[in-house]
Amino acid sequence: MTNVSNINGVKNQFLIVTQAKEVFKSYDSIIAVRTRETGKIVLDQKYWNYSATTNKYRNIFLEETRKETEQKIASGEYKLANLNK
Repeated sequence: MTNVSNINGVKNQFLIVTQAKEVFKSYDSIIAVRTRETGKIVLDQKYWNYSATTNKYRNIFLEETRKETEQKIASGEYKLANLNK
């Protein structure tokens, strides 16, 4: 079963929830994926920091600031990958 909802009721900002993962999608691009079992985060290498709107809702999804996200990327805690193949 998959649940798709707009984040905070905002058009074009989606939270997709399955048994295995939570996906944040902005417009037609997947921005971030969180594995539900482990909480592991993977961000799209091209779109994770794409625009002010995407950043605002990515921050809500991750519950952190852009600076905190950048630190987690630098430390290797978050991985970057092409999520929009």
